Amino acid sequence: MKVPRIVVAGTTSSVGKTSIAAAIIHGIKKKGYSVQPFKVGPDFIDPSYLTAVSGKSARNLDPWLMGSRGVLKSFILNSNSNFSVIEGVMGYYDGFSGDSNFASTHHVATILNTPVILILDASKTARSIAATALGFTKFHRMSRIVGFILNKIASKRHEELCRQALASLKLPILGVIPKNSDLKMRSRHLGLIPVTEQKSLQSKISRIARTMYDFIDIERIIQIGKNTTSLPQARPEKDAKQRTKIIVALDESFNFYYRDNFDALRREGAKIEFFSPVSDSKIDDCDGIYLGGGFPEVLGHALERNQIMRKTIKKLAENGIPIYAECGGLMYLTKSIDYDNKKFKMVGLFDATTKMQKKLKLNYTKATISNDCLIGKASRTIQGQEFHFSELEFLPKDSKFAYDLSIGVGIKNHKDGLMQYNTLASYMHMHFSRPGIAKNFVRNCIKYSRR
Repeated sequence: MKVPRIVVAGTTSSVGKTSIAAAIIHGIKKKGYSVQPFKVGPDFIDPSYLTAVSGKSARNLDPWLMGSRGVLKSFILNSNSNFSVIEGVMGYYDGFSGDSNFASTHHVATILNTPVILILDASKTARSIAATALGFTKFHRMSRIVGFILNKIASKRHEELCRQALASLKLPILGVIPKNSDLKMRSRHLGLIPVTEQKSLQSKISRIARTMYDFIDIERIIQIGKNTTSLPQARPEKDAKQRTKIIVALDESFNFYYRDNFDALRREGAKIEFFSPVSDSKIDDCDGIYLGGGFPEVLGHALERNQIMRKTIKKLAENGIPIYAECGGLMYLTKSIDYDNKKFKMVGLFDATTKMQKKLKLNYTKATISNDCLIGKASRTIQGQEFHFSELEFLPKDSKFAYDLSIGVGIKNHKDGLMQYNTLASYMHMHFSRPGIAKNFVRNCIKYSRR
């Protein structure tokens, strides 16, 4: 299968990967191609920017969450456009740990046999930029780096110095982007702010992409992307006959989802519909609820104000409807969220309060299921990731957990997956491409519908 494709990588975080990847997507579209975006790693936010520019839902590629075969399969099945653009994560060789290439951008580029364009931040450097570039091209015997884009160039003279220094590497410079404070996206914590949370961000990333596009050699990038090896065929998986309905919280507060998870649920026979805990006044008949992650603390006042929704979800939970919640969804199911010196009432299914902290918990996670739950039986090993600034306080000592974590922090004492009635809520996010997760959730929803 021939898939024109390139990876956009960076020497570190915050070198402009998302903005430049968006500009490349915009430029390739202007040449008449449709573009499918991908994002290396577990991040939920950057893909929303790539989606906004491409018009196609960005997909994540993460060997820890999906396995190497899962990465390859997802890429092939979703690369149904003329061109695929893959944005990297962190620094190019940054993987699972300091001495591991596993789950790095380089690892994914190797799995997909894809050429890499490396972004170099030229601010505060000139000739030394060549040392950085040389190090990245030689650090691994098969670096896959085929060219560079220089970002934050201060002047024509600055550009000339960088070009002279890089000439000896004999790799093309595919873009030179001037330093411009207007081309910077606002951030929160360690990343960008979700496009779905603030609609104005969609127009800003589009404007940035249009501006940067003028400084990038799109024609040459297209040529590089076309000059790639074929990938194996993958057989598409058909959706099963719909046997149950799961509603998914999707709005300004809850928008951290892997699109592959929806596909996995549909393949098991679930009809997926969406609702908003912020603005909807009712929930349609359903057999299961999926509460994803996000930043519910930011719109805590709006979630608190929607008393009907909070009471409805609590009543459904008490009646035994299957509810699967991750991170922001977990926070929403507690009694309250304390944020910015304010306390917002939440659903109150779990007798605990959510308190925002200053220290980030950011990890890949690995756990053993210790109690049978919505997504699996006891003794099974599962893997995921966690990203949260919150902690649960005043959690009862008799709280029941589904997971024992060997990697990750979780809710308390390396335990995660709070269980109550037929609800499972955790800080851990999981990718449903792993066998059994979607199937077990859907089976529990079907079982509930037959009560």
